[in-house]
Amino acid sequence: MTAESAGATAPREPLFAISSRTVVFGAVGAALYAVLGLFSFIIPGTQNVTVRPAFALVPFFGKRFGVIAGFFVGFVGNVIIDLIQGSGLTYWNWSVANGLVGAIAGLIFAYIRPSRSEAVRLLVTAIGSLVATALGLLFVITDIWVQGISFETFVTLNYLPALFANAVAVVVLTPALDAIWEPLSKRTGR
Repeated sequence: MTAESAGATAPREPLFAISSRTVVFGAVGAALYAVLGLFSFIIPGTQNVTVRPAFALVPFFGKRFGVIAGFFVGFVGNVIIDLIQGSGLTYWNWSVANGLVGAIAGLIFAYIRPSRSEAVRLLVTAIGSLVATALGLLFVITDIWVQGISFETFVTLNYLPALFANAVAVVVLTPALDAIWEPLSKRTGR
């Protein structure tokens, strides 16, 4: 059985290649994330950390469409959300962190062999998305310099609340999106 027939998620082109497919899926993903990301709410007692279920789209697009598309969805989608909500580019580093989540998810899933078992594939999707989220969001440590906060504030009011809120989204919704996409991808050969 070939990797393609087993439902491989590895890109068919080099990891960092930019093709029309990458651009189209990245743009569609960023638009979806920007629109759906507006449906979020701030966690009380944090430094403007929001629960955003649409965040599950970021590792999903990284997994299914590669590193560049994943970064584009997270970065551009988050920039658009911030612009629409009126914070401008004040939190640019959070946009970069969102982009890194998508890129890291693309890297993780490019090297994981697909499983024939649906349950295992969905579990691996949840774990890989969680790892990508934890690693990508570490970039917001730059808030120490950008916002002038302490390391303790970064950990307790920025990183951990954002990680927890986004972990719920990626562990539940990213595998659900992947389960919906899998039959479509097999049907189209992508």
